[in-house]
Amino acid sequence: MILVTGGAGFIGSNFVLDWLAQSDEPVINLDKLTYAGNLENLAALKDDPRHIFVRGDIGDASALGELLAEHRPRAVVNFAAESHVDRSIHGPEDFIQTNIVGTFHLLEAVRAYWSGLAAEQKNSFRFLHVSTDEVYGSLAKDEPAFSETHRYEPNSPYSASKAASDHLVRAYHHTYGLPVLTTNCSNNYGPFHFPEKLIPLMIVNALAGKPLPVYGDGQQIRDWLYVKDHCSAIRCVLAKGRLGEVYNVGGWNEKANLDIVHTVCALLDELRARADGKSYREQIAFVTDRPGHDRRYAIDARKIERELGWKPAETFETGIRKTVQWYLGNQDWVNSVQSGSYQQWIEKNYVGLAG
Repeated sequence: MILVTGGAGFIGSNFVLDWLAQSDEPVINLDKLTYAGNLENLAALKDDPRHIFVRGDIGDASALGELLAEHRPRAVVNFAAESHVDRSIHGPEDFIQTNIVGTFHLLEAVRAYWSGLAAEQKNSFRFLHVSTDEVYGSLAKDEPAFSETHRYEPNSPYSASKAASDHLVRAYHHTYGLPVLTTNCSNNYGPFHFPEKLIPLMIVNALAGKPLPVYGDGQQIRDWLYVKDHCSAIRCVLAKGRLGEVYNVGGWNEKANLDIVHTVCALLDELRARADGKSYREQIAFVTDRPGHDRRYAIDARKIERELGWKPAETFETGIRKTVQWYLGNQDWVNSVQSGSYQQWIEKNYVGLAG
């Protein structure tokens, strides 16, 4: 079996669902269930004996040790992280504790477990750390996309904390021989995405008749990766990746934020038209840009294709249509995650925005 940390979050839950859809190998799912961890994401596995959920924190060293000793996984896939830039600006401490200190405790527990394995199990064990392209900083419009050798230049407390965790993972490989793999992915989108991020926020606000807040001029460029493609890349790296290596995972879809919003509006106009016949684009509202907002990210994903044969199955056009359709068909899920604390977060970040 494998141990997945952060497996009730957006990417983690998609990974667990996809893993068990394609394999009978059981998953131990460790998640702290913070605001973005949602067991409703895993409702389809409620009675599935292959899915063992444990509520816990990667910062709890003794609990980690007990979990590893009891279940004896052949691999650990680490999704557990605080992951939202805006939240890291307003409250960086949680990001330091989870992404740096938590990763340290997880690495220590895994190192102790791995050191005690028999030779054959030790050789086949893997620790896969899931990270982000934001550790590389920001690109000018005409600069080459981020490769795996690009210098780390994080610009937010979130990206700095993820950069630190990446360095810890690398150090545990080079110092202790821990068999690690790291993936750095571009912006994910798809089912179960907490509606504080751009695409689900636009869908939810549009349907509620609220303004669609766009930071600054909306020309910040990101590479967009459909979450199920990201999950397939992780499975591929886990199975075939070279030890100690980093693999960038991207969708080959560079889009400006405003273009993303326009695309979402067009799909909603088609699939769930406004009662007054007007376009959802009329709800777009430009708001004050956030501090230190990186202008462009872009992933060069040639290494993972060249070495491991992986490339995304979805184009942005196919992936975004599937995503909008999922949100339209899962309004109960959307309603359940829109708690009072979520509303307070929106008010705090999009200052002066009515509705």
